[in-house]
This record gives sequence, C-alpha cells and structure tokens, in this order.
Amino acid sequence: MFYGEYLHSIDKKSRIIIPSRFRDALKENGIERLYVTRGIEECLFLFPENEWKVQENKFKTMSFTKRESRKFNRLFFGGAMPVEPDKQWRILVPDYLKEYAKLAKSIMIIGVSNRIEIWDKHKWEEFYNTSKENFEEISENLMDP
Repeated sequence: MFYGEYLHSIDKKSRIIIPSRFRDALKENGIERLYVTRGIEECLFLFPENEWKVQENKFKTMSFTKRESRKFNRLFFGGAMPVEPDKQWRILVPDYLKEYAKLAKSIMIIGVSNRIEIWDKHKWEEFYNTSKENFEEISENLMDP
C-alpha cells in the first residue's frame, strides 16, 4: 500500500503533509483516520486505521505479567494519537512524538508496505548508510532458502 521515500518538511505548527502517492492509496481504500505513535529506532509509525486495529489486536495478546510486554505496550499505545488529515492532507504531530523522533525541519516519509515511517532526515540518512552495506546479508538471514 505504501512504498517509496519522500523528502518533506515539518512546519512551525508541527504539521506534516502526506505524500500524494500515500494520499491516493488512503483515498482508494476509504481511509480517513490514521494513528501515529512511537516507532523503533527513533522514528514515528503512522498506521491507517484498519492496520492499526490489526496491530492492536496482535499486541493486546501479549501477557501484561511480562515486564517487556508492559514496557512495549506502554510506549507504543501510550504514545499513540489518532490523526485525521486536513483538507491539504496535513497531519499534526504532537510535540512529545516530535521530540521522541527528534524531528527537525527536514524529514523523510518512508512507505513500509502497511505503515508509514516518519524520520528526521539526518537520522534516516544515518540509518540508511549504516544498513545498506548489510542489505544482502540481512536478506540472506531473513529469507527462506
């Protein structure tokens, strides 16, 4: 559903515009509400409502008696915020999430199939540059023979 890398900016009011290809995918699927939350590696995850419900059901089954489950759920769900794009397809990023992801003016919006990731541009470049070297090795370790 979401693919590609897009350089954008976050405005002074902490709004981010959804790239046009992602807008088209959302419109085609009748999705009006998104959920933004803390992601892994200091980025933000942005889920369409239907995918958010899938993830929520998956994580709800984690045992609350396990410390790591409690920590994860607190950070993931405690940081979550429903957002609806305005007429210009901008979403408001809450300050605590902007701070978590260390978002400056330049950001990268990355399509990762069922979700969108929002990265500070410099953090994305750092991640990309350190990860691209191992792409083949990573794929070999993850793919079935």
